[in-house]
Amino acid sequence: MREISLDRLRTLVVIADCASFAQAARQLNLAPPTISLHVAELEARIGAPLLTRTRGQVRPTTIGATLLARARRLLADADQALDEVRRQVEGLTGRVRLGASTGAIAHLLPQALETLRVDHPGIDVQVQVLTSQASLARLREGTLDIGLVALPQVAGKGLRITPWRRDPIMAYVPADWQPPARVTPAWLAGRALILNDSTTQLSRVTSEWFATAGLYPEARIELNYNDAIKSLVAAGYGATLLPQEGEVRQPQGRIAQRPLRPGLWRQLGIACREGEVERATAHVLEALGRLRQ
Repeated sequence: MREISLDRLRTLVVIADCASFAQAARQLNLAPPTISLHVAELEARIGAPLLTRTRGQVRPTTIGATLLARARRLLADADQALDEVRRQVEGLTGRVRLGASTGAIAHLLPQALETLRVDHPGIDVQVQVLTSQASLARLREGTLDIGLVALPQVAGKGLRITPWRRDPIMAYVPADWQPPARVTPAWLAGRALILNDSTTQLSRVTSEWFATAGLYPEARIELNYNDAIKSLVAAGYGATLLPQEGEVRQPQGRIAQRPLRPGLWRQLGIACREGEVERATAHVLEALGRLRQ
């Protein structure tokens, strides 16, 4: 026997607590010869006696007492580990890794996390700022559990994507530009633009919107942080096209928010791995599902 079995250590601890082989056998629901065999195997592994019998009393040797102290800690740690795993299996605790854009993290995810905190306070959601492509790649690698991704996307083998939200894309314009009630590609194309990075799905959608009118404007600056873009709009640096994510207040009087003509939408989906997911992940998916549009 090269390794020390936790079952053997547990037998040793119960014998020491009961000071009796017979009582330990009854408590562990084992036959007396099995109890003796467990001790014999431990002593063979250690190479020294672990217990002595004096006047019917079983007591640990000095070496046995040293092993007992360690054994109690090991068994307590093992019990705690099993309890933690059990709670995670039951969905009472757990860690869920989620990737999303900055806009979704800032304006959509907090609502789901608030619901989760009330219903399942033991679940820890670790949020990462990721593009849709990066989220899908991490899901395939197994280093992410849920991704909030812009649609359309090709899920690929082993992943599934469920449509989640359909939010209108709006024009955010410096208020002193006096924009029309509905902003068209022709009106916006001739003005300074602050748009999402060309690698994002939002950039592709807005480029197609301009292209329907035969327009191909270049952005004055490209960013992937929507709140930073809105701050630049508020400063009069340019206009932008962004999804309306929840009820978000703009700087008073500095930004005019207008719908588009023709209308434009940003669609989001929830990506995860196919098959049965852990209970903690299922609870997060359920909380996100309540925000479905």
